[in-house]
Amino acid sequence: MVSSMSDQTSDTHVHPGYMHRKDDYLRRMKRIEGQVRGIERMISDETYCIDILTQVSAVTKALQAVSLGLLDEHLSHCVLDAARADSPDADAKLREASDAIARLVRS
Repeated sequence: MVSSMSDQTSDTHVHPGYMHRKDDYLRRMKRIEGQVRGIERMISDETYCIDILTQVSAVTKALQAVSLGLLDEHLSHCVLDAARADSPDADAKLREASDAIARLVRS
């Protein structure tokens, strides 16, 4: 499991920045879960490779959309709030966001 910066620093929020869109993110993840199960069935059914790869691409794009949304929420809530409050965590939150961006770019 990947350690998060929130494990290492005090959190400036009672709730994550995405809370106002939590249900949307949960719906998206359920949809992605269904897509992944569909890919598993396709492999079990020995579906044509290109058809499976098309579905893998769709899942990847859906996960990237969720990631970008969560990143935006983090920047506009967690990082911005820490910076506005001149919190000692502000630098850590910015580094955490920068590291997350780097991970997304590499994936």
